[in-house]
Amino acid sequence: MPSQKRRTPGATRAVLTASASALFAACATSAPMDKAAGPAQVTPPAAAASAPAASPKPTYGSFGVDTAGMDRSVAPGDSFYRFVNGKWLEKTEIPADRSSYGMFTKLAEEASLRTRALIEEAASANAPAGSDVRKMGDAFASFMDEAAIEARGVSPLQPELGRIASISTRRELSAALGDTLRADVDPLNMGDVTTDRLLGLWVAEDLNEPSRYAAYLLQGGLGLPDRDYYLVDNARFVEVRKQYQQHIANLLRLAGITDVEARARRVFELERDIARVHWAQVDTQDVVKTNNPWTREELARRAPGLDWDAYLGAAGLGQQRQIIIWQPSAVTGISRLVGDAPVQTWKDYLTFHAISHATPFLPKAFVDESFAFNGRVLSGAQQLRERWKRGVDFTSDALGEAIGKRYVEKYFPPEAKAEADKMVRNIVAAFGQRIDALAWMSPETKARAKEKLATLQVGIGHPDRWRDYSALEIVRGDAYGNAERASRFEYQRNLNKLGKPVDRSEWFMVPQLVNALNSPQQNSIIFPAAILQPPFFDPNADPAVNYGGIGSVIGHEIVHSFDDVGAQFDARGKLANWWTKEDAEKFKAAGQALAAQYSAYRPLPDLPVNGELTLGENIADVAGLSIAYDAYRLSLGGKPAPVLDGFSGEQRLFLGFGQVWRNKYREPTLRRILLTDGHSPGEFRASTVRNLDPWYQAFGATPGQTLYLAPEQRVRIW
Repeated sequence: MPSQKRRTPGATRAVLTASASALFAACATSAPMDKAAGPAQVTPPAAAASAPAASPKPTYGSFGVDTAGMDRSVAPGDSFYRFVNGKWLEKTEIPADRSSYGMFTKLAEEASLRTRALIEEAASANAPAGSDVRKMGDAFASFMDEAAIEARGVSPLQPELGRIASISTRRELSAALGDTLRADVDPLNMGDVTTDRLLGLWVAEDLNEPSRYAAYLLQGGLGLPDRDYYLVDNARFVEVRKQYQQHIANLLRLAGITDVEARARRVFELERDIARVHWAQVDTQDVVKTNNPWTREELARRAPGLDWDAYLGAAGLGQQRQIIIWQPSAVTGISRLVGDAPVQTWKDYLTFHAISHATPFLPKAFVDESFAFNGRVLSGAQQLRERWKRGVDFTSDALGEAIGKRYVEKYFPPEAKAEADKMVRNIVAAFGQRIDALAWMSPETKARAKEKLATLQVGIGHPDRWRDYSALEIVRGDAYGNAERASRFEYQRNLNKLGKPVDRSEWFMVPQLVNALNSPQQNSIIFPAAILQPPFFDPNADPAVNYGGIGSVIGHEIVHSFDDVGAQFDARGKLANWWTKEDAEKFKAAGQALAAQYSAYRPLPDLPVNGELTLGENIADVAGLSIAYDAYRLSLGGKPAPVLDGFSGEQRLFLGFGQVWRNKYREPTLRRILLTDGHSPGEFRASTVRNLDPWYQAFGATPGQTLYLAPEQRVRIW
C-alpha cells in the first residue's frame, strides 16, 4: 500500500538482505580443498579430523545450521535450495499477517519485539517534555490510542480535504501537487523507484560531482505497484484493476465524499494515463540514461502543463536552478496530464490519495478497507498485523535513530562492532586478492578497481553521529498530526542538505532494521546492528557457517560497488568510466550471461525472473559468495577444516549461505516481487552456487542434474 511503504531515502543498493570472532583473522596461505563423496551423500574426506561442536551451543543445530530443516532426499545438484531447506519449507506456514516469511522476516519480528520494549519503556517513563524519549513514547501511545482515533473520526483530515476542494485554477492545482512532494524515493535501491505522489524527490550526491548534493525528481502518481498492473491484460491484473477502482470508491465513501463511483472511475483512468508514460523498471536502473540535469528554464520548456514555478515553490524547491530529471519522458508526460486533464479529476485524485495516506491514523473502518485491498488483494496477507507492530513501524519511521541509539546501547556492545570490523577487513582483503588474480582484466582497470576498493567506507552497527530530532513536534493524542509532522520533518531534513557540504557519514538505514546496503555515490557499505545475529552471524557457530551467512552478505555489499550499476562510479562516487573498452565488454558479456541464466527461472507459470532487472543483485550474490569463500579459506591458515556432524568446512559454508535465503511467498507478493523488485526470490539467490567451482567439489554435482553447469558455462564475475 502506498501509505504503508517504509522508505529510507539515500543512494543505496540493499541486500534485503555479525560480528565475528578472532577466528576470522586473515592469513596469506590457503587450505586444501575439501571434497564430498557424492551428490546427496555429504560425507567429508576421511583424512580430515572430527572436532567437537562449538560451546556454548549455537542457535541453530550443533554448528550453526538447522539440519532438521534440510531434505537429504534431494540431491544438492538438483535443488540445493531444497536440499538445505526442504523440510523447513514443508513445515513452515506463512503467518496470517504476513505476505512472505523467511529468515529476514524472522529477525525483523525479533527486532520489532525489542523495539517495542524500548518504546514502551519510553512511554512509561516520566521523561522531560521535548526529549527524544518523551517523543518516542508519545508517538507510540498516540498510535495505540484507538479510542481517541475513533472519537476524532475524519476530522483530522478535513482541513486537507478542504484545501483540495478549494482549488479552482491550474496554478493552484500545481501548488497543491507541489505541497505533496516528499523525499520518498531512492532510484538506486531496488523497489523504491516510484511513489504514489505525483513525483518523488531524491536528495543525494550529484552524479556528476559527488562533492555536492543534487535534487532529483522521479516519476510517480500510481496507487498500484507498477505500470504493468494498469496496462497488462491478463486475468490477474484485470481483476486487480476492478478491485482497485472499488477500493478508491470505498475510501471516498468512508470519508463522506459523494458520487464516489464516478470519482473512482476518473481517478483510476487518470492513473492509467500516468502509467502509460512511466518508464519500465529496467530503464529506471540505467544510471547513464537517467542522468539528465535540467535548468528551471528547460524544465518549463521540456515539460509544459504543470506550472513549475508554483509546483517547486510549494515544494520548497523554488531556489533550485537545476534539477536532475530521472525519467524525462515520464516527467514530461505527467506534466502534460496536469495541463490537460480536468481540474476536477485532479481534485478527485488528490482527495483519494490524501485519504489513502491517512488511513493508518484514521478509524478502524478506514484501516480495514485499506487492508482488504492492499493487504489481501495486492499482497495475499490473510490478517491485519497487530496494532502494536504497526505502531512500532510508525514510531521507528518517525524517530528511527532516536530508537536506534537505545537499541544499540542495549543490544549491540562495542566488542561486537570491533569484531565485525575485523571480519569486514578480512573479506575486503580477500576481494583485493581476487582482483589481482583476475585473468580477464587488464592491469590498468585492476589499478582503478583497487583504488576504489581502498576508498570503500564501512559502517558497522550504527552511525557515529546520531540524528537531531529537536525540531520534530510530537503531540500525545494526535496520531494523524504526528504522522504529518514526521513526514514533513523528514522532507525538510532532506531539503536542508541542498547547498551544504556532503555528509559522507550519513546512514540510510536505522540500526534496528534487518538489512544491509551499499551507497555507490558514497562508495560505502552499511550493516545495521539488527542483521548481525543468527542465522547470519552467531558467535557460537562454526566460522564456516558465519562466512556463508554474514560473510556472503558483506561480500554482496562490497560487490555492489562493482556490479552493473556500481561499476559505473569511480572511487570518488562520480558517474565516470574507469574501464578500458575491452574490459568493459568482457564485464558486460559476463553480466549478460548471468541475466540469461536468471531469466530462465520461472517461479510462476506465467512470469519468469527478470534477469536484467535483477542483474546487480545477482552479480553481488555470486561474487559476494565467492569472496566469502576465499576469505574463509584464508582464515584457515593452511590447516584443514574440522569435520562437524559429518560436514566438511566448505559444505558448512555453502549450507550457511543456502539457509539464509529460505523464504515462502504468497502468490500476489511473489508476482509483485518479480515485476518490481531488483532481488530474485530466495530460491534462486541460493541457486547461484551453481556458478562456483568449489560448490561442485563440495557436493559432487554431476552432469544431468538440474543445477549442473559445464565449467565454461559457469558465470565468473569478479
